[in-house]
Amino acid sequence: MPLSLLPRPRGARTAAALLTGALLLIAAQSAPAGADAPRTPRTPAVPKTPTAPATPATPAARTAASAAPAAVQVNQLGYLPDGPKRATVVSASTTALAWQLRDAAGRRAASGTTSVRGADAASGQSTHLADFSSYHRTGTGYTLTVDGRTSHPFDIRANLYDGLRSDAMSFFYQQRSGIPIEASLAGAAHARPAGHLGVAPNRGDTAVPCVSGVCDGTRDVRGGWYDAGDQGKYVVNGGLATWQLVNSFERAKRAGHAAALGDSTLRVPERGNRIPDVLDEARWELDFLMRMQIPEGEPRAGMAFHKVHDAAWTGLPTRPEQDAEPRELHAPSTAATLNLAAAAAQCARVYAPYDAAFAARCLDSARRAWAAAKANPDLLAPGSDSTGGGAYDDGKVGDEFYWAAAELYATTGEARYRDAVTSSPYHTASDVFAPIGFSWQDTGALGRIVLATVPNHLPAADRARVRASVVSAADGLLSTMAGQGYAVPLPADGYVWGSNGQVANNGTLLAVAYELTGQRRYRTGALESLDYLLGRNALGQSYVTGYGDRTTQNQHHRFWAHQYDASLPNPPAGSIAGGANAGLQDPVAQEKLQGCAPAACYIDDIGSYSTNEVAINWNAPLAWLAAFAAEQD
Repeated sequence: MPLSLLPRPRGARTAAALLTGALLLIAAQSAPAGADAPRTPRTPAVPKTPTAPATPATPAARTAASAAPAAVQVNQLGYLPDGPKRATVVSASTTALAWQLRDAAGRRAASGTTSVRGADAASGQSTHLADFSSYHRTGTGYTLTVDGRTSHPFDIRANLYDGLRSDAMSFFYQQRSGIPIEASLAGAAHARPAGHLGVAPNRGDTAVPCVSGVCDGTRDVRGGWYDAGDQGKYVVNGGLATWQLVNSFERAKRAGHAAALGDSTLRVPERGNRIPDVLDEARWELDFLMRMQIPEGEPRAGMAFHKVHDAAWTGLPTRPEQDAEPRELHAPSTAATLNLAAAAAQCARVYAPYDAAFAARCLDSARRAWAAAKANPDLLAPGSDSTGGGAYDDGKVGDEFYWAAAELYATTGEARYRDAVTSSPYHTASDVFAPIGFSWQDTGALGRIVLATVPNHLPAADRARVRASVVSAADGLLSTMAGQGYAVPLPADGYVWGSNGQVANNGTLLAVAYELTGQRRYRTGALESLDYLLGRNALGQSYVTGYGDRTTQNQHHRFWAHQYDASLPNPPAGSIAGGANAGLQDPVAQEKLQGCAPAACYIDDIGSYSTNEVAINWNAPLAWLAAFAAEQD
């Protein structure tokens, strides 16, 4: 993934930082681009009151937040009975160490010796690997002891990922705009009124004006998902996240597991309507994406507005229904329009068996978006458009053209889309799969994945080459993992803003390679990607709320903001933090993490937006991977 935009700082967490908050924000919004930062802009904010963060509500939460990481790092959720079971041991010993696996009663269940891995570049630690994959019995409360040190407890069971599959998907329901979040579905602590329906003090999103000079009148752009810890809605991020949810269902259906994401499997208000719940959830965003499309008869018809958000950054915390800032639509962009084309074309194919009318509407929208993008191929969102919301700028859109053409061709089989696919330089480029992984700004890999997995009429040799390119990219990730102490599908210089999303994206690529080949090493790689996210990492930190013995709980969010306001909740279970970011791009990280090794540049503090924010494009691959892993029982 090309790295060019320095994300803008959001607020500090102390009274002293508040005194300079305005200066920080001004400086951040004019900061130059940096070559070492991910192009994933998020949301500046300062707390509304100059108070120190609240103490976590319960003794258990306090313990989880302050506990030192164990020196034996495991997946704190656990392992599948027939899956890989490896732990990383931090030790400077140059000789193998004895390990013992013990059950909940303390009885020895298995034993062996570690293999010495030595220096791990990303963590700065000396490491060993303990491999107990040959142990297949099930149970709860296992621990691994090495050299007198004991891991966090974990389970070994077949239904290990069932809860995470549901909770990671529930994140999207709870990020919905324009609908009440019901206690019966989200729990009493996370219930809230609908936000941004034009009910005071809200001023939108039912009649939103454009920024000056962009359009006349107002637009109804209600619905969709709030993008991250703020309440902006961005088509380029929404398009990718929607695609990943729908792709998750399409993959499960090919594998014979569609029922696991079918009707009445998730906590969504549409359950019981005979449509798979994951498609109900994705439709909430698809409807919004299509509302962002300029209708026929208007200038630049078919194009999609790039984003809608507040005219100025809201403070932290701010519940959605209490947001009093005016909302604004920002100029259409080619990238946003192609995101709409790709997601809507996929919708037309996948929704057709369940709602033919909606599928037809999606296909019409996709065709119009493609034609509009072809007519306006270089309308690029400016990096300077960052007041009140992230810029989400993108200096190249050839990859979006390739992705959209691939989806339209897979859905329609039409020659014009096939020709757009085969004439694209991304169709044969050797670097379409970057080591750091695909993202909202680098989508060429998605086109390859579509063409490799969805039946189409490319010549057999061409399709074989596309499939081989996916497998080759997965081999590269396995090679990267093999050279590390923590088996992360990310290079040592890949710990950027949103690194956990990149790990999860690469995990999905490994799972696709497993689907294409049936070779278990790719399955192993995909599952070990989850091991990293769930605690087998340099910090012994599960980055997923509610999953593990030492989990993140103070993610950057305007409603899930208990650390700033004890009347508000912590994030719900199944929400993933952005993760380690060597750039230290917020005041908390700069104060607390100086000198950190790249894989250790993370702090569970609500003020550390560059390491601890949430985002739909990070939870989407987590949900994808959790659904894949839940099938592996």
